[in-house]
Amino acid sequence: MSDGYTVYRKYLSRLRCWAHLLRKAKGLNESLNRDAQLFGQQTHDLLAVLIGAVRKARITPPDTPLSETYRLQLLLYQQMCIQMKTHEHKKTAALATEMLNDWTAIFQVLDQPHQPLTNNEAERALRHWVILRGICYGTRSENGTRVFAILISVIETCRKRNQSPWIYLAQVIASQRSGLPVPALPIVRVSE
Repeated sequence: MSDGYTVYRKYLSRLRCWAHLLRKAKGLNESLNRDAQLFGQQTHDLLAVLIGAVRKARITPPDTPLSETYRLQLLLYQQMCIQMKTHEHKKTAALATEMLNDWTAIFQVLDQPHQPLTNNEAERALRHWVILRGICYGTRSENGTRVFAILISVIETCRKRNQSPWIYLAQVIASQRSGLPVPALPIVRVSE
């Protein structure tokens, strides 16, 4: 799951966050440019309809993939994006180009409605780490950055599994001091 940062395009099996796209569409809709307003509104309306369909499909899976059900609407919208990608209004052209460049990443959720529509959960999980990075001004070396990233991953994995990250990290340190292999990350406790 990613936002529109172009570096992520090298990951072929990613999803795009629809919250970012909806914000951009809303911004265009509030523009002074009439074409931008129309494109923003149509983008927002299409995504809203598709969000409703995805949520419904999560409850009652459809017989036909949503990409097929909404094929005509998607085709018409794609044609509009092709027209708008050369528009003089820069943000209109940028959103149209982004939609076309990330078409598969954006709309593959229609064939896999169980997938998330936004990256909000990931952003919430990282929020306090980003704040910490700002407070302590980050790390001072490549090794420090690597260790910080590993610790974040271990701590968040343990928390998600309802395990104490500190007990696990103490076990890792004790094992390493004794020359033993690093213990596996704790698994989720099953209630009896």
